[in-house]
Amino acid sequence: MAIVFERTTGLTDKPFHYCPGCTHGIIHRIIAETMVEMGILDSTVGVASVGCTYNSYEYFSCDMVQAAHGRAPAVATGIKRSLKDKLVFTYQGDGDLASIGTAEIIHAAARGEKICTFFVNNAVYGMTSGQMAPTTLLGQVTTTSPFGRDASYQGYPINVSELIAQLTGAVYVERVSLTDYKNVMKAKAAVKKAFEVQMSGKGFAFVEFLSTCPTNWGKEPCESLEWLKEKMIPQYPLGCFKGADLDLEVKS
Repeated sequence: MAIVFERTTGLTDKPFHYCPGCTHGIIHRIIAETMVEMGILDSTVGVASVGCTYNSYEYFSCDMVQAAHGRAPAVATGIKRSLKDKLVFTYQGDGDLASIGTAEIIHAAARGEKICTFFVNNAVYGMTSGQMAPTTLLGQVTTTSPFGRDASYQGYPINVSELIAQLTGAVYVERVSLTDYKNVMKAKAAVKKAFEVQMSGKGFAFVEFLSTCPTNWGKEPCESLEWLKEKMIPQYPLGCFKGADLDLEVKS
């Protein structure tokens, strides 16, 4: 019988620890599959952040490094500058990247560091019980915004992709979602392009994934996908904000 689907060798055999309905597992898989399909698994170094994905080093089969909270872009910069022949990516959540790690991501992009950042935005602090994040929507209820986020008191959500796209050193910036098969395939294509940008040596590549957090949103998995489409996408529109027509000469 022909095998039509199997676990990618880009992932280890360790079961994911994520909550039911969380889309981190999908993102892990498409990154891992892309590395295998591009033949770069053995030449890639990933940098794990702090948050729900703190132990992503246990899941990816490539070399992995654990960074302090928010510092993944700084660690990735050091690795890439020391090992120029390696492909380097960071995997970060919205609390890690858009809060404590704001300076690191902004300046890595501004310097045009030749790394990829995969940014997972679920509009809440997932690991630490659902506090308000920089990406929490106006009116969204969290453990630290029990009456809903109020702009007059807690400010506005940060649209990170649009912010990064303004920086000259960022050459490719795209926001994708994981709500259905079509969008998962678009997300996978964005991962591939991010690696191709790095291989071409042009500069910084950034992919934002709109993700779900059923546990902290207090919703069922399918309900969470609908909430993402109805609530998150209007605030965080999908699309390529920079580099859609990049002419890439990928170095073999």
